[in-house]
Amino acid sequence: MRFRAVLNPATYHGSHQKPPFFEGWYFKLVSLDEKSKIAIIPGVILGKDAHAFVQIIDGSDGKTEYFTFPYDQFQAEFPQFKLKIGKNEFDSTRLLVDVKQPEGQLFGEINFGKLNPWPVTFLSPGVMGWYAWVPGMECYHGVLSFDHSISGKITFNGKEMDFSGGRGYIEKDWGKSFPSAWVWFQSNHFLNNSACITASVAEIPWIGNSFKGFIVGFWLEGELYRFTTYRSSKIESLEISEDQVAWVLRNRTHRLRLKAVRSHGGLLRGPTPLDMGKRVMETLNASIHVRLETLKGAVLFEGIGENAGLEVIGDLQRLLADK
Repeated sequence: MRFRAVLNPATYHGSHQKPPFFEGWYFKLVSLDEKSKIAIIPGVILGKDAHAFVQIIDGSDGKTEYFTFPYDQFQAEFPQFKLKIGKNEFDSTRLLVDVKQPEGQLFGEINFGKLNPWPVTFLSPGVMGWYAWVPGMECYHGVLSFDHSISGKITFNGKEMDFSGGRGYIEKDWGKSFPSAWVWFQSNHFLNNSACITASVAEIPWIGNSFKGFIVGFWLEGELYRFTTYRSSKIESLEISEDQVAWVLRNRTHRLRLKAVRSHGGLLRGPTPLDMGKRVMETLNASIHVRLETLKGAVLFEGIGENAGLEVIGDLQRLLADK
């Protein structure tokens, strides 16, 4: 079963897992006029306080909500990606939310156009590369769609948002816990929808030690430029300040210059080995300057991605240290 799961990053991976274990899917939605931007995150955590959840962040005002459900209300099919949490449904074609709890209300349905996932092969099954085959890692990651069209409406605590004609992005995480420190950012709102970026760097536990692992994918006009630890790419520089992240990477053929500018956000919950007690500050209002060059300096692309998701979390000195 694990063999099939590795080759299907979108599917649920927790059927035979023991605590600690979590799994969450991240659906980002931005309206056509870019005034409405939200992320809806369904998931499940195993352990002493085992439960399912649906959480949401409204990027326009930073408001968040974490709705919980009994563990037995979580259902997932295999090997296809299809899950239900109470009356809420999520798969590769749509999401349907129907929540009415004392904490708040969340209703609506969003339909997806054709998804554009990070390519999956036997030797490199998705964004994790060969690390996807390694059992027992702290956190696994998947990019289920760099960019796709969306249609439909969502109502969150009485606020109706129309996403017809907008753009969507989907990723996921699963494993034992979020890392102790990480930077993550993503945008699929460049001029003329010509490009998408997803990037993360984190402290990765490994055989009694740790290393600085990174995954960056820049999708430009149908071609994916990869800058990753497992492909022997290099970080030339990484600088993190209160208002921005500046990052320069290179692979064997290209150099990628990134600058993510922070903005206001909201507080989400993330997994620890014990519970969903990690506090994750996220914004959906960042901007990302991207410059792709050949190693000789010829500029292939330069632009700014708006409506960007951005998280800068944990002991950042561990990420900045040379290893």
